[in-house]
Amino acid sequence: MIYPWGDTRRFNSYKRFLQQQFGTRVQKLTLDAGFTCPNRDGTVGTGGCTYCLNDAFNPSYCTPNKSVEQQLAEGMEFHHNRYRRAGAYLAYFQAFSNTHAPLPQLKEIYRPALQNPLVKGIVVGTRPDCIDAEKLDYFAELQQRMFVSIEYGVESCNDTTLRRINRGHDFATAERAIRMTAERGIHCAAHFIYGLPGETPDEWMKEVGIINQLPINGIKFHQLQIIKGTKMQQEFIEYPADFHIFTTENYIDFIVKITERLNPAFTIERFAGEVPPRYLFVNLWGLTRYDVILQKIEKRMEECDTWQGKVSVQS
Repeated sequence: MIYPWGDTRRFNSYKRFLQQQFGTRVQKLTLDAGFTCPNRDGTVGTGGCTYCLNDAFNPSYCTPNKSVEQQLAEGMEFHHNRYRRAGAYLAYFQAFSNTHAPLPQLKEIYRPALQNPLVKGIVVGTRPDCIDAEKLDYFAELQQRMFVSIEYGVESCNDTTLRRINRGHDFATAERAIRMTAERGIHCAAHFIYGLPGETPDEWMKEVGIINQLPINGIKFHQLQIIKGTKMQQEFIEYPADFHIFTTENYIDFIVKITERLNPAFTIERFAGEVPPRYLFVNLWGLTRYDVILQKIEKRMEECDTWQGKVSVQS
């Protein structure tokens, strides 16, 4: 069966999108440009999100004590050795909030990536309260000569949850930033976390309807992971009943149900997060890597004869 996105895979994959966009294998190369966040530096708050420890998400070559040029060079060597076909890259400014600075400073930070001939585009991870019309106009101009994608950490549609995790913005702020980005024709993706304290699977299923109305191009899903040394670790110790920690099997069942309700126009960039086990306070996934989880998700979709958007299209 050929699905609405044009292939036989049961979800609208980011791999297919990149192949169509560039006509060749393109690898994301993660960069840490030394940014912070407005809920860390006092702009809107301090302490950061209660679940966050960025070191748990960065590859070994990606540290802010190295220049962007050095990270690019080491990252390209790393990916060339791991993926022999990787010959073009997307510079992924990932750590913390990568638009949390005045525009002239941002331009200087991005410049080494934009000038590298092997970099075919940039992906900028940020918070929805760290964007404005001036910055978006710059990205709109930049995308006339290369691929540009803005990734917003939305995390939850529930304002009570956003306050509890010290997010520092509400859902309306995220929706406004996404719509401003879409109005300029800039590729836009959103991140959501399942398992945040006080939320339930039934609520997440209902919230898919809200997500489906957002003018996004791509989406990333993450299961909540309790990271050692975070405020959320202490909260989990004190209030474990408030949390929903997924095993691999019940997460696979859950995310398949989410996917079959999801707008089929959205590219799914990631189904689950992956953190080195040494960082985890609670580890119900063992050493299972993301590629294994992805295989199991696709197998479960086949067993259930379902696909992205099947339920939402029929309802």
